[in-house]
Amino acid sequence: MPVLMKETCLFPETLLESPDSLAVDSQWMVLYTKPRQEKSLARDLLCRMVPFYLPLVKKTLQYSRRRIASFAPLFDGYLFMFGAEQQRMTSLATNRVVRILPVNDGERLIADLRQIERLIEANVPLTMESRLQAGRKVRVRNGSFAGVEGVILRRRGKTRLLVSINFLQQGASVEIEDFCLEPLD
Repeated sequence: MPVLMKETCLFPETLLESPDSLAVDSQWMVLYTKPRQEKSLARDLLCRMVPFYLPLVKKTLQYSRRRIASFAPLFDGYLFMFGAEQQRMTSLATNRVVRILPVNDGERLIADLRQIERLIEANVPLTMESRLQAGRKVRVRNGSFAGVEGVILRRRGKTRLLVSINFLQQGASVEIEDFCLEPLD
């Protein structure tokens, strides 16, 4: 099974780790792209040295008897960018952006993105969740996801932890055992 290489999805690599080193005049923006342009936009921003994050997950596709694994955006149509007015104009000049959504609470967005990144790095099967459902807010007590906060979902008799990007009203869920969770209420 051939695997298409994972491209750069985070530039610079410390973007989500060091909020104190972020520029004062810069802010987080969510770029809504034209269909299937997320990775091309990420390549363009990388060439222009514009800070961005594009969460990518491994997906396996089957064509006849061939199976191909590739990396696809977790959130179709969205890329997270950090920059000032100059970077905003640079992103628009790529002709891949439909709309730019400014983020009012950058610290909350970074916290949400860090949690999504932890789920991706764990290399577990993720399910994209488009609509947030009412449920109990919980924190994982132990295991590889210790400290991750989210909302409990029940699907087909199994418990799933929904970690969301509140700004987009989207998230990803992972199957988890009840005993690993503690309520936040």
